[in-house]
Amino acid sequence: MDPLQHVLDGPRARGAFALKVLMKPGWSIQVQDRAPLTVIAMIAASGWLIADGQQYRLEPGDVALVRGPEPYRMADDPAREPDVIIQPHQECTTPSGTKISLELNQGVRSWGTGTTGDAMMLIGTYDTDAEVTAAVTSSLPRIAVVPAGNVDTSILGVLEREITSNAPGQRSVIDRLLDVVLVHAVRAWTHLNPRSPGGWISGTTDLLTARALELFHGAPAEPWTLEAVAGRLHVSRATLATRFRASVGEPPMTYLTNWRLLLASELLADAELTTANIAAKVGYGSPYALSTAFKRRYGASPTAYRRSKITRHAAATA
Repeated sequence: MDPLQHVLDGPRARGAFALKVLMKPGWSIQVQDRAPLTVIAMIAASGWLIADGQQYRLEPGDVALVRGPEPYRMADDPAREPDVIIQPHQECTTPSGTKISLELNQGVRSWGTGTTGDAMMLIGTYDTDAEVTAAVTSSLPRIAVVPAGNVDTSILGVLEREITSNAPGQRSVIDRLLDVVLVHAVRAWTHLNPRSPGGWISGTTDLLTARALELFHGAPAEPWTLEAVAGRLHVSRATLATRFRASVGEPPMTYLTNWRLLLASELLADAELTTANIAAKVGYGSPYALSTAFKRRYGASPTAYRRSKITRHAAATA
């Protein structure tokens, strides 16, 4: 299984926040909702995405992936000070703290100050880290911009229509469409940036490394050793280690450990799985072994980490 396939088989959007935003000229929005991942599709006019001191111009058809939880700003002029603040739980205020959500409501999942012909964006937000596949997004930069033409505009058109519809089952339809846009955007960004620094994305550009990644991602519970992987790929251990590290940025066994722990962090979102179940699924011989490695990586035991995920998810959906 390649890492991108994990998006389709792993955790998915569940009641994701989705909105059509229309803004007349002279707009600037500060987003500090602390969401782990946001998908922004620029549909009409243009705008700027400003994050961490960097400026990214978005033209119609561009799709941007924004990794949180740090804040970012959207504006028609990067120098314009924000007049709207998006707080956690998608609460909208002025910079002074006055709530303004109702004033900007334009109907079903439509919001803003503009009308047809003004700047238009589709926003999809994964509200908790249990909804987004960390194994895929961990290799993306803070801001990943996919130029127009690389994500099918027909998909964006369907998403726009569904966002503003009130038909039965709408939340589930929007969730699945948002996942499709995310997969297409990640796939396009991967193709356009084959030399991205480290991670599975750059690893897929080297055939030998890509085959090793498929083994790790397809069977993480296997008791892999460097010798076993090299044997399966019919190369020496030295060749595998050198090629893998040059492509991914870390040794094969280090990558495998990190991959297993990422999987464990996602599986902890499923309350029906015990630590023993998860340990078996990700290649650890006992719950104790998993707990020791997990605490070293995340600074918390699997039980404490799960409790914090439940708390964050409850807060995000309250």
